[in-house]
Amino acid sequence: MQRSLNPVSRLHQDAVQFRLILAATYPFFLAAACAQRVMPAHPVGIAPQRRSVFAEARSMAVSALPFVFMG
Repeated sequence: MQRSLNPVSRLHQDAVQFRLILAATYPFFLAAACAQRVMPAHPVGIAPQRRSVFAEARSMAVSALPFVFMG
């Protein structure tokens, strides 16, 4: 497959790939977020602000996926 040299096209391809990988891995991160909710929390001085399970899964996925595009 030949890659184009147009930087806009390359950025668009990366964005599409990112969204596809996010959609493919989101169920795994959702399961991990649900498992974290079920597990007993460690006692901490200040309770962290809780987000929905879906927001937590998206946050985990968005923070982990850039490593796919490194190197």
